[in-house]
Amino acid sequence: MSRLLHVDSGPYAPPSPVRELTAISADGARLHVEVHGPEGAPAVVLAHGWTCSTAFWAAQIRDLAADHRVIAYDQRGHGRSPASPACSADALADDLEAVLEATLAPGEQAVIAGHSMGGMTVMAASGRAAFRAHAAAVLLCSTGSSELVAASTVVPMRAGRVRTWLTRRILGSRAPLGPVTPLARRILKYGTMGPGSAPHMIEACARIVHACPRKVRYSWSQVLDLLDLDHGVRELDVPTAVIVGTADRLTPPAQARALAAALSRCTGIVELPGIGHMTPIEAPELVTSTVRELVHAHIQVVSEESA
Repeated sequence: MSRLLHVDSGPYAPPSPVRELTAISADGARLHVEVHGPEGAPAVVLAHGWTCSTAFWAAQIRDLAADHRVIAYDQRGHGRSPASPACSADALADDLEAVLEATLAPGEQAVIAGHSMGGMTVMAASGRAAFRAHAAAVLLCSTGSSELVAASTVVPMRAGRVRTWLTRRILGSRAPLGPVTPLARRILKYGTMGPGSAPHMIEACARIVHACPRKVRYSWSQVLDLLDLDHGVRELDVPTAVIVGTADRLTPPAQARALAAALSRCTGIVELPGIGHMTPIEAPELVTSTVRELVHAHIQVVSEESA
C-alpha cells in the first residue's frame, strides 16, 4: 500500500545523476533535468511518456551512462517538474527545445529517444530550430501521431464509436488511482503491458504511474485525445528507428507501421512479440541497444570523419 514514487532496488531503481538542473521553457515552466555519465561522451536525450517520469528510463540510464552522457527530464507536471496550466503539443515541443538548449553545447548533436507521449514530443518539435540543430537521430518507442483514442484496443471490442467513447472515458478518467494494490497491478498490466511481463516490471511501472498527480493525468489525457501530429512525422527528417510491442493496447502496431511508412528516413521498425506499451521496461536491452546503434551510426562516425 506504499506511496513510494518508484522502486528502490533492482534494475528499475533510478540511478543517481551526476548533476541536476532546471530548464526554463518558453512560457516559464520549470523542468527537472538529470544528467548521467561522463562529460564529453556522446549525448542521448530521453523523453518519457504520459504519467511517467525520469524513473521510467532507469534501465537505459544505468547501461548507457557507462559511456554516454544521458540527459533525462520530467515532462511538465510529471515527476519533479511542477504542473503548468499550459498543456498542449506546442508546450511539449517548447519543453524539449528548452532541455536541448540547457544541456547541449551549440552544434552538439544527440540521439533523442521518446516513449509514448515522449515520442509525440519529438514529433511536435521536429520542425523547431533547436531540435533540427541538435538531433542526430531519433528513436520512437510505442507511440503514434494521431487518432490515439480511436486506435487504442484497451477496450476489447470492435473498432467504432462505442469503443472510442468507452476508451475516452477510461483514459480520461478523473478518478484517483490510489495506492498500488494487487488489483491495481492487474489493471495496469492489462492496459499497458504484455501478458508475460514479470512481476518486478509491473511493480516498477505501477509505482511510477500511480505517482502521477490525478489532475496532471487528466489534463494530458485531454491533449492526447485530440492530438494530430501527422505533419510532425513528415517534418522529422533525421534517421529514425521505430519500436513497438505486438501486445501494445495503447498505441498498437498499426500506429507504428503508419509512422514508419510516413517517415522520410526510417531506419527500420521492430515489432516485439508479446511486449506491451512499456517497451523500455519490458524490453530494456533491445531499447538500449537500439539507442547505442543510432549513436554509433550517426554521432561517433560523423565525429571521426570530421576530426
